[in-house]
Amino acid sequence: MVTGSHNPGHYNGLKMTVAGRPFFGDDIQRLKKRANSGDLPTAPGGMALQRPIIDDYVARLAADHEPGRKLKIVIDCGNGVSGAAAQPLLNALQGISGEVLFPEIDGSFPNHHPDPTHPENLVDLRNRMLQIGADLGIAFDGDADRIGVLDETGRVLWGDRLMVLFSREILSRHPGAAILGDVKCSDVMFDAINAAGGQAVMWKTGHSLVKTKMRETGALLAGEMSGHLFFADRYYGYDDALYAMVRLLNIAAATDQPLSALLADLPEVFATPELRIDCDDARKFAVMESLKAQAAHLGDHRVDIDGLRVHYRDGWWLIRVSNTQPALVARVEAHSFDRLHALADELNGLLKQQGVALPKWELA
Repeated sequence: MVTGSHNPGHYNGLKMTVAGRPFFGDDIQRLKKRANSGDLPTAPGGMALQRPIIDDYVARLAADHEPGRKLKIVIDCGNGVSGAAAQPLLNALQGISGEVLFPEIDGSFPNHHPDPTHPENLVDLRNRMLQIGADLGIAFDGDADRIGVLDETGRVLWGDRLMVLFSREILSRHPGAAILGDVKCSDVMFDAINAAGGQAVMWKTGHSLVKTKMRETGALLAGEMSGHLFFADRYYGYDDALYAMVRLLNIAAATDQPLSALLADLPEVFATPELRIDCDDARKFAVMESLKAQAAHLGDHRVDIDGLRVHYRDGWWLIRVSNTQPALVARVEAHSFDRLHALADELNGLLKQQGVALPKWELA
């Protein structure tokens, strides 16, 4: 697949899969070294096939739809590739009506950037769904592997909260199943998975890393706070945001309650969104190691599977290296607004010692 995800066009590259498994990291570096050395075997010519797949794809997704109460939705494609399938899929879902915004595929993204982790990119979606009284809103990123969701009030349901909805449904049919969440996800999510009878597993962020861990653990679901959702239950174990939409609509249509009510039992926490801190690729790993050393005495316990997550009894903060950009990624969560700011200040103090700082932020 040729993609740069939500990154600008000059980040475009190849996402490779070999025999259904991700091809990444050291494998790519070995391939690069081999190509540069000229050590390439000769082989007979292959062939290229061009086949329209949208109809088959839509039919496969619609086959997993479970009609219930009628729902009105708004979908924001953000001029990404989801525009090729969003309207046909909406037409194929019984009992689902609504509108599709910005379906024209345009890599210059003339309306807004297609990254649903940034609230400013959800303004058009929120405005339109509130105008027409929609039950929920859906946004996709540029290559349609991440989903953003607004409930009927226009509030964002981040990936970790969506994971609670999906986990509860899956665990009702598969008690004891392993379910993965990345290090950016809320403690509330991990606790809710365990409370529902699942085995919550915290793991590294990243498409290839998550897929590999799913195979190791036999997990039926994995997700990231950023909206990557990987369904191995009834699907193929990769992050397909349009499929995630179908599964969400099944949950919403199976109850008379609004989407906002389905998570009303979760404890209230205060959190930042995902925060990106510019840091050169040549520097970011050294900065991360320095931060780990600085924070060695902090917290009640620490998790270092991907960067550093420092836990206290009433909150936590995370700092990690971005896999795809010259940046560090941070998130902070706490049981109170004041404690959230205190933990953010603690992290920011460490960052400033390295010549970087948290950007301005609002509550997630």
